[in-house]
Amino acid sequence: MLTLSHRLLAWIAVPLLAVSDGVSQDATRREFEAIAARLEQSRHPYLGRQQVKQLQRQLSTPGLSLTQRTRTLAQLSYHFLRLGQTEQAAKTISEAMAYEQDPKNAPTWLLRAQAMVLLRQAEVANCIKQHTSACCVFPLSGEGIHSNKAPAQQAFEILKQVLETEPNDRLIQWLLNIAAMAIGEHPAAVPESFRIPKNALTSTSTIGRFIDVAPERGLDAFNLCGGVAVADFNGNGHFDIITSTFDPRGPLVYYHQDPTGTWSTKAGDFESQLGGLNLVSADYDNDGDTDLYIMRGAWLGESGRIRNSLLRNDGPTVPDGPTNFTDVTDHTGLAEPAFPTQTAVWGDFNNDGHLDLYVGNESLKHLDHATSDFPNQLFINDGRGKFRELAKEAGVTNDRFCKGVAAGDYDNDGDLDLYVSNAGSNRLYRNEGSLQFTDVAESLGVIEPAKRSFATWFFDYNNDDWLDLFVTGYEATPADLLADYRGEAHGATFPKLYRNTGDGHFKDVTREAGLEHVYLPMGANFGDVDFDGWLDIYLATGDPKFETLMPNVLLRNVGGKRFEDATITSGLGHLQKGHGVAFVDIDNDGDQDIYHQLGGFYPGDKYHNALFLNPGHGHHHLYVKLRGTKSNRDAIGAKITVKARTASGTRLFHRWVGAVSSFGGSPLRQEIGLGTAETIEEVVVQWPAGTTTRVTDVAMDAAITVTESAD
Repeated sequence: MLTLSHRLLAWIAVPLLAVSDGVSQDATRREFEAIAARLEQSRHPYLGRQQVKQLQRQLSTPGLSLTQRTRTLAQLSYHFLRLGQTEQAAKTISEAMAYEQDPKNAPTWLLRAQAMVLLRQAEVANCIKQHTSACCVFPLSGEGIHSNKAPAQQAFEILKQVLETEPNDRLIQWLLNIAAMAIGEHPAAVPESFRIPKNALTSTSTIGRFIDVAPERGLDAFNLCGGVAVADFNGNGHFDIITSTFDPRGPLVYYHQDPTGTWSTKAGDFESQLGGLNLVSADYDNDGDTDLYIMRGAWLGESGRIRNSLLRNDGPTVPDGPTNFTDVTDHTGLAEPAFPTQTAVWGDFNNDGHLDLYVGNESLKHLDHATSDFPNQLFINDGRGKFRELAKEAGVTNDRFCKGVAAGDYDNDGDLDLYVSNAGSNRLYRNEGSLQFTDVAESLGVIEPAKRSFATWFFDYNNDDWLDLFVTGYEATPADLLADYRGEAHGATFPKLYRNTGDGHFKDVTREAGLEHVYLPMGANFGDVDFDGWLDIYLATGDPKFETLMPNVLLRNVGGKRFEDATITSGLGHLQKGHGVAFVDIDNDGDQDIYHQLGGFYPGDKYHNALFLNPGHGHHHLYVKLRGTKSNRDAIGAKITVKARTASGTRLFHRWVGAVSSFGGSPLRQEIGLGTAETIEEVVVQWPAGTTTRVTDVAMDAAITVTESAD
C-alpha cells in the first residue's frame, strides 16, 4: 500500500476560485465541485481515480504473465478499497488469488493484501452498516464483537498463515489480535508469543466509562476526517456543533440544539461549503456571535491551492432557530493567495481589540528544495471588516511544512506568542510588540519533535500560572505500538511536554510526566474529564493507511506531575481514525463530554462521529464566559484565576481563553473543574487590554458571564 511521503506531491494543480460577499450559494458550490472533479480525475494517492482506469487497461494488455496479472489485480483491489468499492475490492483480490495454484503457499504480500480487504469488509458489515456505540472501541468486547463474523474470521486465518512465514512481523501480529477480538476469540485463539500483553488491555488510571450517544441523538455524521467547532452559534444558550470533512464533495454539517436539548441538522448555507480538514471559530467582527473559518488543501501539495472560507455569522432567522452564515472570504481579503493548510489560530496579536488570524501552510520548499513555497500567513484585522497580510513584515512566515499552530502568552508579558509545529524543526515566535516576532525555539530548546510534529497547544498542566507547551509527534506504526506495549525497541517519535520554568525558559519533562510512549495522534485536545482541576489529554490517532488501527488515548493528569493512561477504563480507545476533538459540557449537567470527528483520508475510509457522554465524578466546577469591551469581544488571550477554599487551604486554578489545540474545537467558555473545593473566594480576570476584573460572591457549580470594565 502507498505510504505517506512529502516527496510524492507532483500532482495536478487546482486553480484558485474565489467568491465575494453576495455570490450565490450555487456559484460557491460549483466552485468547489470543479475542484473536486479535478482531484478525482487525477492520480492523487488519496482522492484520484485514474489509477483504476490505468490498471484496468494494463489487465487488457496481451501477453501478461501470471505474476504480472496477479500483481496488477492486487493493486487494482487496493484502489477499489481506497475509493470505497469494498465488494469490488474483495472480488478483485479473490480473482488474483485464483491465479495461485496453491493458495496456502501464496506470497505473503498477496495474503496481506487479501487480509486487509477482509478486515475492511468486516468493519463495513459490522461497524458501519450495524453501527452501535460499542463498535470499534478497543479492546473489542460485548456488542463490539462482530455479529457477522465471516470476513474477520477469514482475515484471522490468513494473518495466521502470514505469521507462519514471517513470525516477527509486529504489524501482522497486531492485526491478528484485532481480528481475534472482532470474532470474540481473544486472547485464546492468538498464540501467546503474538498476543498484546495483558497490561495493555487495562488502564493504569481508573476513571468512569464514557458512552457514545451520537447514534441515538442523530449526531453521528458519516464522513472522512475533518474538524469540529462547538459554540452557541445562534445565541440561545445551548451549544451547537459544526463539523467539516476532507471529502472534497462533502458539505459542512451543522447540528443545532434547541432550548429543550433536541438536536436537528441544518443544511442551507453549508450545502455549498464543500471540503475542509479543519475549522476554527471566533467572533472576528466583535458583533457578539461566533463566526467560522474553514481550512482546505492539507496534504494535497500544489493541488491544495484551494481557498479557505470565512463564514460570517448573521444570526438566526427566527428566535432559537439555527443561525445563518455568509461567505465573506473574498470581501475580507482572506481568499488570496491560497495555500494548502489545515491549521490556524485566532488571536489579537497587536492588542488593538480586534481578532487577527494566523494560518499555518504546508510549504514544500524546505523539505524538497521545490518551488512550492507556501509561507504561513498573518492576517491583521483592521476593525472595519478587512484583513491585511503581514507575515513577512512580522517575521512569522515559517517556510516549513506546517501541521499545527498555537497562540499563548508563554512569558506573561501581556501579548500572544506563537508556536508552530512542523515537519522538521518547530518554531516559537516570541511577540516583541508592534507586530514584530523573534523565533526563540532553538535557544529555548523547544524545536522537537524534530522529524514530524502535529497537533500542539499551550496549557498550564501543573497550575503554576505559567503556560506550558505540548507538541505531538507523528512518526509511529501499529508495530511500534505493540513493541511499546511489550517494552521492546521501536522507531516511533514521542510527543514533547515542555514545562514553563517561569523565568523565560522551558524544561523537557516528557519522560518524568510518563509521556514517552507511542501514540501517533492526528487530532488532539485537552480538558478536565474528572473536574479535579488538572487538565487531561485526549489523543486521536491514526494515519491514512487502512491497517493503522490504533486506539485513541485518554491521558489523565495526576496532580500536575504525571499523566496516566485511562483509555481502557474510560472506553475512549476508539480504533477508527481520529481528528477534530472538542471537550464541552454539551448537555450542561456539570461535566465535560467529548465530541469526536472520526474518519480517514481515503474515500473508502469513512466513519461515524462520536459524542462520548461523561459519567460524572462528583467534583465541583465553575463555568466562565468573558465578554470583552476594550479587548476583543471573545477575550481571547485573557487569563482567569479562580481562588477557592478547600479543606486543606486555598487552591488556585488558572485558565487562558483561546489556549486550545491546533486540531481541537472546544468552545471559548472556560469549564473549570474545582475538585473538592468547598467555596469560591474570588475570580480574577486579566484582560488582553491590560485591565483586571475581580468577582466575589460566586456560587459553586455556577455559570457566570464577566464583562470587561463592568461590575
